[in-house]
Amino acid sequence: MPSFWKHVNKVLQEAEIVIEVLDARMVEETRNFEIEKKIQTLGKKILYVFNKCDLVDKNKFKRIKSELKPSVFISSKDKLGTTILKKKILELSKGNAVTVGIVGYPNVGKSSLINALSGRGSAKTSSESGYTKGFQKIRVDAKILLLDTPGVLPRKEKDVAKHSKTGALSYGKIKDVEGVALELIEEEKKTILEFYKIKDSDDPEEVLEQIAFKFNKLSSGGKANLEVAARMLLKDWQTGKIKS
Repeated sequence: MPSFWKHVNKVLQEAEIVIEVLDARMVEETRNFEIEKKIQTLGKKILYVFNKCDLVDKNKFKRIKSELKPSVFISSKDKLGTTILKKKILELSKGNAVTVGIVGYPNVGKSSLINALSGRGSAKTSSESGYTKGFQKIRVDAKILLLDTPGVLPRKEKDVAKHSKTGALSYGKIKDVEGVALELIEEEKKTILEFYKIKDSDDPEEVLEQIAFKFNKLSSGGKANLEVAARMLLKDWQTGKIKS
């Protein structure tokens, strides 16, 4: 068993409440059903926290919130929702001092969430996935102690396109960057067209070409460099420039 799974299992054992941090733009894609099953088996309380809510259209909130309970929307970047989150934690602990585990996919914003809650920059953050390496304890206040974990993927999940879209696999490390970008365009075309202010097309490759020409991502002879344009698109998506 990889060492990070040992950290995760230790946190699940020690925590009374487990927060699963999810990307509000991609809730189902960033749910770790393997960890959720472990939480259920251990009889621990789970609290779903939808991070990056500043990147999601507000009309999506009610639908998402009704499907997973209890849940809280936050933006750790803008420090939105952290007070509500603290109240929800204490509500679940019935006002008692509590140890809270933080789990989630790589790059969903666990460390940023911890920093927003603690207000001290206690957990180091990076836009690169897999930055948190080990077991960390962070005291939020007299009643809330957080246990951080490295981001983990379900052990049998090998979906490169999904991991690229969620940021679990960094845009700089994707091999088939064009294929992943084309798939993202198919799934999020309207959002991408609006962000880059380009024309609609039924062909995802034409959309990627437009991005390349608009931002001067060209190869010799003035042709569109689709690989460079694709990496730019995925970087903009992963770093939250493109709002869903």
